[in-house]
Amino acid sequence: MIRDDIKAALVTAMKSGDKQRTAAIRLIQSTIKNRDIEQRTATQASTDDDALVVEVLQKMIKQRRESITLYEQGGRQELADAEKAEVAVIEGFLPQQMTEDETKAAIDAIVTEVGASSVKDMGRVMAVLKERHAAQLDMSKASGLVKARLSQ
Repeated sequence: MIRDDIKAALVTAMKSGDKQRTAAIRLIQSTIKNRDIEQRTATQASTDDDALVVEVLQKMIKQRRESITLYEQGGRQELADAEKAEVAVIEGFLPQQMTEDETKAAIDAIVTEVGASSVKDMGRVMAVLKERHAAQLDMSKASGLVKARLSQ
């Protein structure tokens, strides 16, 4: 499980004295713990633990990428570099991401399976894509690829 990998990485980072990595991993654990608390109080159906962790990690990466853009526009390169370092740590815990070619192949297969023929069918294709490949895809990029595929 990804949680176990995160715990082991924290111990390793602490033993090696890598303060930046230790801080980033503690932040990851804190965010996951907050999400656990939110889910406990919400009346949602329980999901797969790894899926929950992947969702949290992807959200953290998205937030940091937005921060990097803002810091670079504001001329604060040292803060952008710190955010980039955190992104690298967080990405280390995500499952292997699909390449663009693999993504396009998966989209083509789903489009054929669902029988999608226009952009109106995008919701159905995205639902199946998310169900099967959410952990291996950046869904915002996949959305653009699906739209391009259905617009042909």
